Amino acid sequence: MALIVQKYGGSSVADVEAMKRVAKRVVDTHKAGHQVVVVVSAMGDTTDELLDTAAELTTNAPKREMDILLSAGERISMALLSMAVNELGVPATAYTGAQAGIHTDSHHGKAQIIGMVPERVARAIHGGEVAIVAGFQGASKDEDTTTLGRGGSDTTAVALAAALHADVCEIYTDVDGLFSADPRIVPKAHRLRTISQEETLELAAHGAKILHLRAVEFARRFNVPLHVRSSFSEKEGTWISNAPAHPDLAGLVPEAALATSKEEKVEEPIISGIAHDRSQDKITVTNVPNTPGTAARVFEIAAEVGANVDMIVQNTPVDNPSRANISFPLPEAAARRTLDALEARRDELGFQELRYNPNIGKLSLVGAGMRTNPGVSAKLFGALSAAGINIDLISTSEIRISVVTDLEDLDRAVQAVHTAFGLDSTESEAVVYGGTGR
Repeated sequence: MALIVQKYGGSSVADVEAMKRVAKRVVDTHKAGHQVVVVVSAMGDTTDELLDTAAELTTNAPKREMDILLSAGERISMALLSMAVNELGVPATAYTGAQAGIHTDSHHGKAQIIGMVPERVARAIHGGEVAIVAGFQGASKDEDTTTLGRGGSDTTAVALAAALHADVCEIYTDVDGLFSADPRIVPKAHRLRTISQEETLELAAHGAKILHLRAVEFARRFNVPLHVRSSFSEKEGTWISNAPAHPDLAGLVPEAALATSKEEKVEEPIISGIAHDRSQDKITVTNVPNTPGTAARVFEIAAEVGANVDMIVQNTPVDNPSRANISFPLPEAAARRTLDALEARRDELGFQELRYNPNIGKLSLVGAGMRTNPGVSAKLFGALSAAGINIDLISTSEIRISVVTDLEDLDRAVQAVHTAFGLDSTESEAVVYGGTGR
């Protein structure tokens, strides 16, 4: 017997037929002898519809009330799915985030989980029931409803899996796992059978949309194995862990995940996948004094307005080494706030001009094999050069290389690099069943 946490995204429970399909999968897992906890998102586009309705009433909705409103979508899903599971003859009980013991801070709209006490959930599954939990939500110390932000149901599922010491957390979506690139851009992308938590974190942080970054961070911190798969098919998904799956999970996880030694695995690839991000803008602060502390002050100001910066290039003109230009991409949602904050401190920083470019894209090549294989950078830059694509910015980590290109070149860049590193599949594998990839 295994303890399995299953999370179903909005496309997986979009309508009654989808809800019935999910209920059957839950019941089949339970009847196979496993304990099952289910985390469910709002049906289809429910969250967007609630946001649109609120926008028709006010342009400045109180955050507390907005959290109460948005949490309703997941509550509807949990109740309906519980009814569907009970209808199939398996006892199931639905729980809100608060009832499931998910304690958060008081930052409405982007709350952080600060504690997990899933006593009622544990009692239910030990009593032979299926526990169905509303994702995306919790309760603050003031007993107010809070939401965890977009993708928060993934985080709910991983947090419950950690607290309950689950054998695996299954993330059900509308594609058959993690792919070597976005199949909408690269039709020949292949499904990853296994991938490390570290590589997954890099992919999620740099544009891959299947898993929420906070959920991957949570899984790595508490060593929760993840299995990403489709609720629309019976195909094996992707096993995300730094260790092989327990033999008891045979038949539930990809066969490759059951390997117990290096000898049982084929040689691991140098590159696992390619992520891309269209949601970045670039700011260049020109002609700032090239003195200690200037760059620090620029990024202190960016941090004050909540801008997350992970690539920086500083250039010093040969003919004027006392001045410098500092360029950095950042999420478009934070770009205007950062521009305004820097402009307000023009006299303090002593720069000449702020340049803003919203037409950039970021490509990130990820693979643990970079540590031990030379020539990855040369092959990456060679592939982009052969495709006639210019590179604007570059940053690296131990297992990642990221480059910034013109936005109009991004799709071609992903395709060229995918082919250059031998990642193209010989057969079409990627199917998006629900249309969203989540």
